[in-house]
Amino acid sequence: MTARREALQAKLIAAAEKRLQAGGLSKLRARDITSDAGCALGSLYNAFGDLDELVLRINARTLVRLSDVITAASDGLTPKKALLAIAQAYARFASENRTLWDALFDHQMQHGSPTPDWFREYQSRLLTPVITGLSAWQPDLPEDILKLRASTYFSAIHGVVAISLQGRFLGVPSDQLHTEIGRLVSSILAGG
Repeated sequence: MTARREALQAKLIAAAEKRLQAGGLSKLRARDITSDAGCALGSLYNAFGDLDELVLRINARTLVRLSDVITAASDGLTPKKALLAIAQAYARFASENRTLWDALFDHQMQHGSPTPDWFREYQSRLLTPVITGLSAWQPDLPEDILKLRASTYFSAIHGVVAISLQGRFLGVPSDQLHTEIGRLVSSILAGG
């Protein structure tokens, strides 16, 4: 990749991310992004295959940030405290970065296109600290069960956070979210 193309991609990603944060995924338009970036509409399609790829690049950046936050929160803690810290950090990140977090789960590939493998690698980073915590807590778990439990743990935490942040009728009130996540994590860990 040429330095010029990389610079164009960086400019478009910055413009699109700023728009995404301001208005959400549904307001993201190629023409607005290129206008903000100071380039022609066709530049977006020269830098990225389509708008989907640009959104995936933004989502990849968000996944890196989120992974870094939950990893940092759990570093150096006992397994149980690490798993609680991961859940709390996840909820905090989602609350503080709502539009970026929403884009991770709301974006659908157009025309039924599959999610590219390179993006799936970014998605898997979210489970790494959970797997680390669970494997330290239950070191005898076979790898396939460990990955399944990590996915289940993540899904449980994500579900509580998503329903609460969306203000669904069964959601936990925002002022009690962290307390209830702590209780959920304690229940999960007590059950082994």
